[in-house]
Amino acid sequence: MTEVIGVRFKSVGKVYYFAPNGKKAQVGEHVIVETARGLECGEVAIANRMVEDKEIISPLKAVVRLATKEDLKTVENNKIKEKKAFDICVSKIEKHKLNMKLVEVEYTFDNNKILFYFTADGRVDFRDLVKDLAGVFKTRIELRQIGVRDESKMLGGLGICGRPFCCSSFLGEFQPVSIKMAKEQSLSLSPTKISGTCGRLMCCLKYEQNVYDELLSITPKAGAVVKTPDGRGRVIEVNVLTGALKVRLDDKPDAAPRSFHRDDVVLVRDAHIRVNRDEIAALKELEDK
Repeated sequence: MTEVIGVRFKSVGKVYYFAPNGKKAQVGEHVIVETARGLECGEVAIANRMVEDKEIISPLKAVVRLATKEDLKTVENNKIKEKKAFDICVSKIEKHKLNMKLVEVEYTFDNNKILFYFTADGRVDFRDLVKDLAGVFKTRIELRQIGVRDESKMLGGLGICGRPFCCSSFLGEFQPVSIKMAKEQSLSLSPTKISGTCGRLMCCLKYEQNVYDELLSITPKAGAVVKTPDGRGRVIEVNVLTGALKVRLDDKPDAAPRSFHRDDVVLVRDAHIRVNRDEIAALKELEDK
């Protein structure tokens, strides 16, 4: 077991473990920690606690000190400078006529580096831009190209459900989402129905997938042959959540399908599912690789 403190550097960001180094911190307090890019100020998300050694990656970076009033003032001053740097960078991008969109600017706590986050449709040759910015700010400059999901997380907004984006509200890390999830949840495969504001598949497709995986494993698929209390038949309609099945009986092919619950039938032969490859290819670009 190892004692750690969990720290995040953005309001809704990944929590990183640090060695307390004899310090005690409460949730919500700010601490100065040693990171790969130098000293940073972060908010305590997890107070001192013991965790299994397998949950950490050794060696842990250390907590240098609890943040002082001067440290918090430095953070506020950096935010003011970030706004000015953003405007300067936008003007420089226009000057160099680069096809890129600036999303956010971030100063490191010790001001040794300025990070500029941007989106672009393809690769961008920003070498001249970096030289120009370095001449203005007299410090190390780093430009990072991010994806549209990261852009949404940084900027925030409202989803089609009317609530703030999940990614900017509570999701610390993005989870893989696939077209397969939408198909298994019997959702419309129209890109406008299952994609978020960012243009990628909605993150919320992941939330109920574990339940669907479990129910699908015990529910006959449409087209499967089953044995019912009224005889053998073929499943023509399935409600995965309720377990309701509509079955057309073999000995009464012209009669209306009868309703059964999945617990009342026995699977005889599973369905042969045909994959519409053209449909999948058209929607593949929505997946977050």
